[in-house]
Amino acid sequence: MQKYVVGLIFALLVSFNALAQMVPWEEGKHYQIISEEATKKPEVKEFFSFWCPACYSFEPIVAQIKAKLDDDVKFDKVHVNFMRFTGPDVQDDATKAMMIARSLKQSDAMNAAIFNYIHQQRATVTGLDDLRKVFIVNGIDAADFDKQAKSFSVNSLVARNNNAIDEYRQHINGVPNFIVNGKYQVILARDLSADDYANLVVWLSEQP
Repeated sequence: MQKYVVGLIFALLVSFNALAQMVPWEEGKHYQIISEEATKKPEVKEFFSFWCPACYSFEPIVAQIKAKLDDDVKFDKVHVNFMRFTGPDVQDDATKAMMIARSLKQSDAMNAAIFNYIHQQRATVTGLDDLRKVFIVNGIDAADFDKQAKSFSVNSLVARNNNAIDEYRQHINGVPNFIVNGKYQVILARDLSADDYANLVVWLSEQP
């Protein structure tokens, strides 16, 4: 019996060591811990800017991350307003446009339209009216846009977005940036592939 127990313990230790070796992610190399406690529910926050070329390039990876996350993991896109590409007021208008799209359940389509307007068409955004025109060209009714722009729910979403910026601002020096479970920050290394980034974020979302 004693030999059996010893053998079982040894087998478990070997299994645990093998499992540990299978995890390719290392603290300090692929992610860093920014908080002692994680959020009560798993979540991924992507801090980004519509004006950021790297964020635009990351959109396919973001789609891959969202597809791989468990259903109980909340993915939240947070638009920052501290980039130097344009003024903070214009960036806040873009945040509002994003929230209008979210309220209309057209986030993916309208986010893509804004990115395309800035990076493909090389157009200049001077305020919410320019973004309103982008929405209308892409099939959003003008009356629906205007109604949502004045709504309490959209203004609340904008405030929540900016509160997230304030909460994590000390950790966000650039974008794109991913904070997972309020505890882990992804380190964007050049040697990681798109699949690597997606798998890393998903793995972090599973960590306590």
